[in-house]
Amino acid sequence: MSAPTGTAIPGTAGRLTARRVSGLRRAGFAAFVMLVVQFALGMYVNLYVAVPGADHGNGFGQAIANGPAGLTLHIVLGLLRILAALGFGVQAILARRPALIAAAVLGLLAMIGAAASGSTFTGSGKDGASMAMALLAAVGLLC
Repeated sequence: MSAPTGTAIPGTAGRLTARRVSGLRRAGFAAFVMLVVQFALGMYVNLYVAVPGADHGNGFGQAIANGPAGLTLHIVLGLLRILAALGFGVQAILARRPALIAAAVLGLLAMIGAAASGSTFTGSGKDGASMAMALLAAVGLLC
């Protein structure tokens, strides 16, 4: 038996929403774990890895191509985190959960800001840019 066009099948929307919320929980936890690993890797890079002088003033591209392995891994994982935050935002929109959409947008903006601060730090070596990167990562953790 099929339902006439324009008629909802009872319970279908609820199961779909529950599945989307479950997917959001998994995606949120995965993004959280990635961010914790990223944060720890960033502390390691900050304490033990010297950014080569050739990378100063050149941003991400030069640092990925010529930087130490720890710095390259930190940058690549950070860029993947931005994609994860974007994916989480799309899932939140599909689930139609306003609070999750707001958290996803704020988290995505925090990740983009952290990446911009990281690029500034790689280019200039200024401590303020490193602090901004860490604070924006903390905002991302809260989201």
